[in-house]
Amino acid sequence: MQRFVFLTLDGLARGAAYAAFALALVLIWRAARVINFAQGAMAVACVYVAHSVTGATGSYWAGFAAAVVSGLILGAAVDFCVMRLAGGAAEHLNSVIIALGLVLIIQAVLGIVYGNEFLPTPAPFDRTSFTIGDFVLLSPFDLFVVAAVVAVVAALAWLFGRTSVGLRMRAGAFAPEVSRLLGVNVGGMLTLGWALAASLGAIAGMLVVPTELALHPHAMDLVFVASFTAAVIGGLDSPPGVVIGGLAVGLTLSYVSGYLGGDLTPLATLILLLAVLLLRPQGLITSAKVRQV
Repeated sequence: MQRFVFLTLDGLARGAAYAAFALALVLIWRAARVINFAQGAMAVACVYVAHSVTGATGSYWAGFAAAVVSGLILGAAVDFCVMRLAGGAAEHLNSVIIALGLVLIIQAVLGIVYGNEFLPTPAPFDRTSFTIGDFVLLSPFDLFVVAAVVAVVAALAWLFGRTSVGLRMRAGAFAPEVSRLLGVNVGGMLTLGWALAASLGAIAGMLVVPTELALHPHAMDLVFVASFTAAVIGGLDSPPGVVIGGLAVGLTLSYVSGYLGGDLTPLATLILLLAVLLLRPQGLITSAKVRQV
């Protein structure tokens, strides 16, 4: 029983971290109708910036702020300098190909600048779990991750549901020609969407990387697969659904790792993703009608 409780709580904590990264995918999808396959590599780049700033200043929070700011800059630069080249009839396919190319470029540059060594990434809070009797509970860092995810979901709900900026971002993504006729700066909204998504990805990277072995150029590869699975499960138009999907993925991987072995977790992620794509590709939470707008 103690093992089951530990695996459940550990899965929820891991799932919250996956949900944070999946929310970055949701943000860029809702702002630009694009799946950014370079999101993981961009997040790692921001975490490397945080690592450098933390090493220079001795402050984790200075590094955290640097990661957020570098995410804004990197996201805006990727849209303005790269993604705007993805035009033509096959625009979405072009964006996917360019994003995959960005993954290779970013990882190569990080390897050249920082090397491929595994760098330690300390957490801002203790990672030692609380215990009640024989039961192992969440750690202070796990609680910080959960609180951060709740705050991000609330912020996204407010942005897209309560602000004119969020409305213009969605309008520019769904109907760019009509939006331009109504005076919406579609290009600016897309750039803002990319900047916010990359910044959110940087935050997710700061939450996820301390739970991994160490920081390296490929640190987010498997995390991206798990987070993309969470986004597909929850539905790319539903931030609350993505959080549920992230928790489901975290629990699944925790149970598989705890009872069947850690080597099977990548396979379990791919099987879960394949099952959702085959049985309900529109997501378990978002209705098909919303996804087809």
